[in-house]
Amino acid sequence: MNFSVEIGGLKLRNPVMTASGTFGYGEEYSEFVDLNRLGAVVVKGLSLAPKEGNPPPRIVETAAGMLNAIGLQNIGIERFIKESLPFLRGFDTPVVANFFGDSVNEYAEAARRLNDAEGIGALEMNISCPNKEAGWRVFGTDPGETSTVVRAVRKATRLPLIVKLSPNVTDIASIARVAEDAGADAVSLINTITGMAIDIRTRRPKLANITGGLSGPAVKPVALRMVWEVYRAVKIPVVGMGGIMDAADALEFILAGATAVGVGTANFINPAATLDIIEGMEAFMREQGLQDIGELRGKLEV
Repeated sequence: MNFSVEIGGLKLRNPVMTASGTFGYGEEYSEFVDLNRLGAVVVKGLSLAPKEGNPPPRIVETAAGMLNAIGLQNIGIERFIKESLPFLRGFDTPVVANFFGDSVNEYAEAARRLNDAEGIGALEMNISCPNKEAGWRVFGTDPGETSTVVRAVRKATRLPLIVKLSPNVTDIASIARVAEDAGADAVSLINTITGMAIDIRTRRPKLANITGGLSGPAVKPVALRMVWEVYRAVKIPVVGMGGIMDAADALEFILAGATAVGVGTANFINPAATLDIIEGMEAFMREQGLQDIGELRGKLEV
């Protein structure tokens, strides 16, 4: 039974990846999860300089999900390369470095530094960030900004490049096509959906940042629809994520067209969620008499 997949030249033993921002830098989960069983470890988003993130409270539980306004807190690229990457190199699992910036130049420079680091198998660029040099327009919601920043990063790295798309758009398929045309080897979606929560007694937002990103089972129907739309619009691989809690959820994304899936919020509830999903997907393939995970990809009948 062939469970392996390929994302823009990056070969994975299985299609289950961690979702950036929910798995730390890998070491935090290593006592609960055999990292060698995963398809890939996608690390917490990295910036050129360390970021402290937003003030608390910055996580709120919601119906069937959670809101977070962490503010992209991270240790910075240089510290990651020096302190975290050596640990990850001890495993036979590809490392995908998620990164972001506040300008086109910051994205390109971040990609250059990560490109030269030993042990990184691919890059995932988060384009759900505003461009401070262009009136704070969000890269991932403006086709022109998307094209410009992806082209700049493509020139800065020879590693497989995954572009993580924002769901806060009216036509995500068109943004995916722009990313593909600009040089992306794959796209991943969805990032969190902007939302908020209010304390009716204090009459104040529950998040210090007022708004945050909604994730978890509540966003799965939206994520699934967007993956299906993007799969039909591009030729490059799609990594699907958004509310995947078990193997059945993951298989729905594969049927919608995803080559691989990212498991995020589920890790907070069950640290071994990724392993349970892998085992559940393997069991389903045996039950169905399938020899290759590719037999399910994009096989949604409509």
